[in-house]
Amino acid sequence: MKRIQKGFPDGFLWGGAIAACQSEGAYDVDGRGLSSSDIHKYDPQINRAHIEQEGGGTLAGIKRAAADVEGYYPKRYGIDFYHTYKEDLALLQELGLKTFRTSISWSRVFPNGDELEPNEEGLAFYDRLIDEIIARGMEPIITMSHYDIPLHLVTEYGGFGNRACIDFFVRYAEVLLRRYKGKVKYWIVFNQVNLVPIVQFGSLGIYDDQAENMEELMYQAVHNQFIAAAITKKLGREIDPKAQIGTMLADCTFYPATCRPEDVILTMQRNRMQYFFSDVQLRGEYPGYAWKYFADNDIQIELAEGDEALLRDNVMDFLAVSYYSSKIVDASKNTMDPTSVEQNPFLKPTPWEWRMDPLGFYNCLSQYWDRYQVPLLIGENGFGAIDTVEADGAIYDDYRIDYYRQHIDMMQRCIEEGVEIIAYCAWGPIDIVSSSSAEMSKRYGFIYVDIDDFGKGSRKRSKKASFDWYQQVIASNGKNL
Repeated sequence: MKRIQKGFPDGFLWGGAIAACQSEGAYDVDGRGLSSSDIHKYDPQINRAHIEQEGGGTLAGIKRAAADVEGYYPKRYGIDFYHTYKEDLALLQELGLKTFRTSISWSRVFPNGDELEPNEEGLAFYDRLIDEIIARGMEPIITMSHYDIPLHLVTEYGGFGNRACIDFFVRYAEVLLRRYKGKVKYWIVFNQVNLVPIVQFGSLGIYDDQAENMEELMYQAVHNQFIAAAITKKLGREIDPKAQIGTMLADCTFYPATCRPEDVILTMQRNRMQYFFSDVQLRGEYPGYAWKYFADNDIQIELAEGDEALLRDNVMDFLAVSYYSSKIVDASKNTMDPTSVEQNPFLKPTPWEWRMDPLGFYNCLSQYWDRYQVPLLIGENGFGAIDTVEADGAIYDDYRIDYYRQHIDMMQRCIEEGVEIIAYCAWGPIDIVSSSSAEMSKRYGFIYVDIDDFGKGSRKRSKKASFDWYQQVIASNGKNL
């Protein structure tokens, strides 16, 4: 009889995750080119509960934003991690992190994206950063592309809607694989490959007026990313056989609004089109339900000779998952559109309407494991909130502790049921600019960064109450929740 794993296994990788485009800043330093993240302007009037699209716009609008030096674009500045990474990593070492996930800014390595040779000044920064992560006792988990496509590839090529971007990305990926051989074991090729069309600009580099059939262009761009990832996996196996190369999903596992058959079936179909992204990359072929969806919606995907073999022969090693909250599908109101969803009335509202649902975490991890039987890596999980700094400087974020406690408990339940989980990366262990709303006031960290939504503040780092709590969780290997 197989023994049940009690608690977290020895050597479990407790960690935290950030992204270059939300933290580094220094957008015009050491030869870095503009990226897709650099034109996401802060909007003080944003409707936090209904953010339909993250950055982007028309081609003309993108070019205007790129030339704009008057407006405030928070991701150009982040928390200045480019200059403060040593001090920040020292705090994360004190927190006890065993792993640290971050990304590499593609436009820092290839400023325009289509150069033949990389920018050595940009690579030198990542040399120092990765060495520092390792020196601080943390396993680096590195994302190659995290909503950070060189803007030149967007405006001049149309991003991944153009197959030429496969070659540009592979050149970039090969540089990283060779440069950090033996240092980086875990690579995530593309962040949240399924989170389209909400972040199709940052993820795929396609803009709003690029084609008449934008859904077709979107899925073609996704296909081109699939091929780029498969070639990257092939290269990785040749360059560093010990490296693990994975794909990543933002969990979009929906519940049916009721037990009405119509709700159940539409929810199943919606969930299946989310599994599509990982089905291709973990099973190695396009599933029949996807081809049927494409046919029903007049979507033509062009596969080049050899594409099917690349996908079949180069499946990913693991699945990284980001999970924050859950939503529901009602067949009387919703369609197959990924943005057409409802809030669950049984869950409590939040300012950004990311309603806490720890059982949803248990549900999605169980479903992924049952479907794929590959190691899972929790790439992101966290609670964005408005934190209050008390007169004495203290920050009592019990709501964040409560969120993590319940979600880690559900993750432990999965492990006891046989789910193989490599690592747990809290998002983000230090406050950074919000990906969706470009705010600083949507804070996730165990460490507070004194910067406001307009970039003002002392930039001082302060520990929140959750810092001490997570420190004890890690020190006890998950026993003290």
